[in-house]
Amino acid sequence: MSSAWNASYVTPDGAAWLASAGTYPRSTLALWEERPAAPVVLPCGSVFDVVSAPAMFGRRMLDRLWDDGPGSGPVAEFRGRMLLFAAPGTAQRLPALLEWEEWGKHGGDTREPGRTGGVPPLLCHGTGDAVTVPAADDASLSRSGARWLVAPDTRQPWLPGPEVLLWAAVRAARSAVRISIFPPADQGAKVYDVSRRR
Repeated sequence: MSSAWNASYVTPDGAAWLASAGTYPRSTLALWEERPAAPVVLPCGSVFDVVSAPAMFGRRMLDRLWDDGPGSGPVAEFRGRMLLFAAPGTAQRLPALLEWEEWGKHGGDTREPGRTGGVPPLLCHGTGDAVTVPAADDASLSRSGARWLVAPDTRQPWLPGPEVLLWAAVRAARSAVRISIFPPADQGAKVYDVSRRR
């Protein structure tokens, strides 16, 4: 895990930015002041979209974003999934880009999974969707199961768009592919222990 993106403290400006996504931002901020360990459900689509990936693949995407790319916006972990906060509109555009890159649906043919096959699908949350965001207080991990990996720290954080997340997804998929110069073992072959020869 890259230490470059391990910042789990939500600043007051970051909390204000998150709260601005809701219908009643002051109420959300008041809730966090009263109960800083409370996670909150916020709507997507106006202030941010969220791309949700299985935890291991999401970590590979995050590594690509920080090691080889521009970095990321806020990132949370919740119930075995990585939530990458993205620019509004990403949830609508990213699935089309993934399909174009042959990473989306494969017409039901599992024999030809595309160039980056074998990678789990990304769930894109945009207008009309809502997500649970971790509490502003990072000590709440044990109770809610949610935590910030890259916490919001400004009122206007940089958010990756669909092209940046596509780039990270393709590179994460390629980094998971292992190439061997040896042919795969014949699963039906008999194996003999030659170390016991006399």
